[in-house]
Amino acid sequence: MGIIFNSIVALLISALVIWIVSKLNMGLTVKSYGSAIIAAIVIAVVAAVVFWLLGLLNITIGGGLLGWIVMVIIAAVILQLSDRFLPGMEVHGFKGAIIAAIAIGVVSWIISYLLASPFGITI
Repeated sequence: MGIIFNSIVALLISALVIWIVSKLNMGLTVKSYGSAIIAAIVIAVVAAVVFWLLGLLNITIGGGLLGWIVMVIIAAVILQLSDRFLPGMEVHGFKGAIIAAIAIGVVSWIISYLLASPFGITI
């Protein structure tokens, strides 16, 4: 039961982050919080498939600045792919996807820091 609860809370927080980034006009637009929840689900599924394929091809992503840059580019590509599946979400070009990916990462980090993960919840 704890894993399901944590997953639902992480999903709702991820949707909140997407919705916040949308309201800040940072390269991503969602029509409603419901669309943000669906976007969070689709982005999670697409990300899982992309990272599964990378693992299948034995492609690893290192740490440090280079690893961070690669992760931002992968996140931007995932946003671009998710845009094609979701009618309630719009990504404004690849530049918008990069900006949105960075903004989502920063806002997620801030929320994780503020929550200090007292319940074992990770985003």
